[in-house]
Amino acid sequence: MSRWQPHVTVATVVERAGRFLMVEEAPRGSKVTLFNQPAGHLEPGERLKEAALRELREETAWQVGITDYLGLYVYQAPNGETFHSHGFFGMALAHLGNPLDPAIIAVHWLTLDEVEELERQGRMRSPLVLRRIRDALAARFYPMDTVHEL
Repeated sequence: MSRWQPHVTVATVVERAGRFLMVEEAPRGSKVTLFNQPAGHLEPGERLKEAALRELREETAWQVGITDYLGLYVYQAPNGETFHSHGFFGMALAHLGNPLDPAIIAVHWLTLDEVEELERQGRMRSPLVLRRIRDALAARFYPMDTVHEL
């Protein structure tokens, strides 16, 4: 008997001078590129913040200081898969210059208007992308110690 398990993911909103750090990626089977925050799956034995920092380095080559927890976002994708996505907020500290994950086509710093236009065009990886940005802009933050990992 198989047991249902949601996908545990992390995503980080990074804002600098009114622009948001976004990745453009080509998901398997998609004919168009989609946009997302730096995000990915939690790996075995990894803590949530560690996973978020790893995804930031791999997907954007930016070193980021994560300052706040945005919360747990639960999303059921059209294919029926469920995602438990932990959202974080952070500040860009330095560009590291390391090679990007092969799935990443480009890294962009986009304004809210540009992100909203991409949303209207159906170019967001999920509805969570714009929701996390709006939550960050509304300062809907939780202290990092809200997450207890023993």
